Amino acid sequence: MRATLIYGAGDVRVEDVPDPRVQEPTDAVVRVLRTCICGSDLWPYGSRPATEEGDRIGHEFLGVVQDTGADVTGPAPGDIVVAPFAYADNTCAYCAEGLHTSCPRGGYWAQNGVDGGQGEAVRVPFADGTLVKLPVGEDSPLLPSLLTLSDVFCTGHHCAVTAGAGPRTSVTVIGDGAVGLSAVLAARRLGAERIVLMGRHRTRTDLGRDFGATDVVPERGEEGIERVRELTGGEGTRVVLECVGTEAALETAFGVVRDGGTVSRVGVPQYEKGPVGYAMFGRNITLTGGVAPARAYIEELLPDVLDGAIEPGRVFDSTVGLDGVPDGYRAMADRTALKVLVRP
Repeated sequence: MRATLIYGAGDVRVEDVPDPRVQEPTDAVVRVLRTCICGSDLWPYGSRPATEEGDRIGHEFLGVVQDTGADVTGPAPGDIVVAPFAYADNTCAYCAEGLHTSCPRGGYWAQNGVDGGQGEAVRVPFADGTLVKLPVGEDSPLLPSLLTLSDVFCTGHHCAVTAGAGPRTSVTVIGDGAVGLSAVLAARRLGAERIVLMGRHRTRTDLGRDFGATDVVPERGEEGIERVRELTGGEGTRVVLECVGTEAALETAFGVVRDGGTVSRVGVPQYEKGPVGYAMFGRNITLTGGVAPARAYIEELLPDVLDGAIEPGRVFDSTVGLDGVPDGYRAMADRTALKVLVRP
């Protein structure tokens, strides 16, 4: 089969790789119907040291079950399924707590010999615990929105939930990428009253308004912080969703959060140390967030996607075939595409 490999910064290739097969009795093999490029994929795309051998990449996919191991009792050949970006057994104590990303037997796609999602098929460990059946056909127009349950919408939801977004809350979302826009949609779904979106790309912030943003702040740094405070009577918002992952974004988050408020960060951190000293301590600010346990949220969010109450798939503004994946990476890196959908 064909799949995407990364060889170094700016060097993504689609090549022939071995076909996946059932290796353990708990495995399934899934033929990929839709996958996509994630904003977090751009970090290695921008900085990975060059190597002679490439590594598999991609962690968001949905598809059709092709084969299952002897111990798999749930997913069956022919089922349409979505996979969260981390596989898990869904039976351990962490999974029971809704923290599937800490499952001792779990892991991530494209690591430790497990297939990446940006390919024609994937071997899925712990298929019973990982895969969620979707009641749609292979040509359903809902597939883009259902694919967001693999990562991006669940991540935005995780950000909003851990920060305490809900009825009558005021929220600031930092970042107008796909995760930031998903966080806007998630906050609105949870009942947030006011949502300030900090972003400067007009086409993206327009979608953010469609998703529920009531205000848009294009300014950055101290100017942006001051603008948010002007909009909120000088206090800032009680809930702040940091969806970028840079130290500058975290500093902005602390600048716009109200005393006693909560900052949730789900942007993959590109820093080791942050401004979490006495100033944050003295203002009684809570810092939360982290890696989203997408598997814990899929069943909760699925009905609203199926009945059209929300359309998180609108974050996809470009579609390519598998051979177009390298161009998709370039488009996202150049900010000419928000999020690229892939149809293998």
